[in-house]
Order: sequence, then C-alpha cells, then structure tokens
Amino acid sequence: MTELTAVQAHIVDTIALLQDRLGVRGKTLAQALRRARHRLPRRVYKQAMRLAQAEPMAAHPKLRLTLDTPPLARAAEEVQSHLRDIDKADRRKGWWLGVLGGMAFNLLLLIILLLVALYWFSPA
Repeated sequence: MTELTAVQAHIVDTIALLQDRLGVRGKTLAQALRRARHRLPRRVYKQAMRLAQAEPMAAHPKLRLTLDTPPLARAAEEVQSHLRDIDKADRRKGWWLGVLGGMAFNLLLLIILLLVALYWFSPA
C-alpha cells in the first residue's frame, strides 16, 4: 500500500471538507471545485486551484519531487481554514429565511395588486 505524501494528504483533506461543508462531490479536487466555484471567495478558489493543478503531479513519483511544497501547504491551509469556518446550520437557516422572504414579498405584492384591482373596478 502506498503512503500519501504531504501534498496528497492536503488534497484529500480538502476534498473531504468540500464534500462535508458544501456538499459537492468529485473524484478529484478539480471536479469538486468546478461544482463549488461560486460558493467560494475568489482568493480561496484560486488557492484551491493551485492545489488542483498540483494534484496530477503529486500522484506521479518523479514529478512529485518538482512540486514546491511550502506554498502548496499554505494554500491548503487557507482553503481548509475557510471551509472549517463554514457553519452548515447558519447556511441552512439563511436559505430558509431567503425562501420565506421571497414568499412574503410575493404575498404582499398579490395583496397590493388585489387592492388596486378592487379599487379600479369598483363602482364609483
């Protein structure tokens, strides 16, 4: 059985966090990032893309030696830190509040239109 290198371990941890916190799935980090692109801030997405670009090289024994490990470790730490700070309960509550807010606005608009129609067609 092969051991994971530090870069590969960071990539695996990042994929697991993306799956856990954002619910995106993918066999590789690049696939998971494609699905999570608009849910991540630009800076975090760019750092994650640096990791995704290094993923195929990290799997190859000789190309792995050419990777610049410290910047990749910092990029992984930044991405993982952002993903750990995501509160799933708060995101869920925000989604429900958005749905309820939209429904309240539509109901208010319907009542206003009904009142305008009643005023317009009422005998004077």
